[in-house]
Amino acid sequence: MTPFSILDLSQICEGAGASEALANSAKLAQAAEKLGYSRFWVAEHHGMPGIASAATSIVIAHVGHHTQSIRIGAGGIMLPNHAPFVIAEQFGTLEALFPKRVDLGLGRAPGSDMRTNRALRRTLDGSVDQFPQDVMELMAYMGDESDEARLRAIPGEGSHVPVWILGSSLYGAQLAAQLGLPYAFASHFAPDYLFQAIRVYRSQYRPSEAHPEPRVMVGIMGVGADTDDEAQYLFSSMQQSFAAMRRNERIRFPKPVRGLQLTPDEASMVNHMLQFAVVGGPETVRAKVEHFLEATGADELIISMPIHDFDARVRSAEIFAQTGLMQSALSDGNAA
Repeated sequence: MTPFSILDLSQICEGAGASEALANSAKLAQAAEKLGYSRFWVAEHHGMPGIASAATSIVIAHVGHHTQSIRIGAGGIMLPNHAPFVIAEQFGTLEALFPKRVDLGLGRAPGSDMRTNRALRRTLDGSVDQFPQDVMELMAYMGDESDEARLRAIPGEGSHVPVWILGSSLYGAQLAAQLGLPYAFASHFAPDYLFQAIRVYRSQYRPSEAHPEPRVMVGIMGVGADTDDEAQYLFSSMQQSFAAMRRNERIRFPKPVRGLQLTPDEASMVNHMLQFAVVGGPETVRAKVEHFLEATGADELIISMPIHDFDARVRSAEIFAQTGLMQSALSDGNAA
């Protein structure tokens, strides 16, 4: 069996606001914990009317205060947006608040448009190119205590927060392999390099003291419901959201519709981007997840559940947990 985790975007739904979105994130994390999911990660995005997790570290703390044992973390922090020292302090603080529960996934994508990027960073000079050095600098700040260190992140120093490299191309796979770190691939929205990236990561992996073996987490969109038809109806919210992105429209997470009509270009893009989505009733979900795990050999599955109705979102989490394919953290413990 395989550990299952949840990736949450604190979706601001049509007809609601950020307060409700953040409250729902905490409630979904509580449900995931009871169901035996291993991790509950939130993602950094900026300037998006449908996503409330921009202040990612604060959202993680919010989730942590409403849960007891599930691992919590970022999937991920877009490191070029931040000084490594600041992230070391933030995640050192989270580790102090929630010992042995915190993960730090790091990506180099902007998580926003270029105008928002400039507001976040003030300067774009060299930010992405410095990503490997920034990762190593950040890990050093969270490493062993040292009286000789010129800079000391407090909290942060000695926290040893587990770091993951996130990616949607071969770059992240190669970097994770070189650094001996676990790797998470974003196939839930970027499917093109999935299998090649996994091969590159495993074939080039350099064992580290903390991670003697490679570890691959793979993301999918997941919408489970009591019937295939109901799941497809719920999934139309995500399809509308992607189509709106294609039109460069920024909207709150839309309500589902029956008989969704997209233009041929929109349909082609949506179907391609979401080709690994697992959508259906219990039997369909089980069959699709089993096939996906066999095809990828993933060590862990992280599922984003883009569903407008919160009760339906919880029901989807239940259906995935009840496939018989999930290694429950309730009995096996949370893997770092």
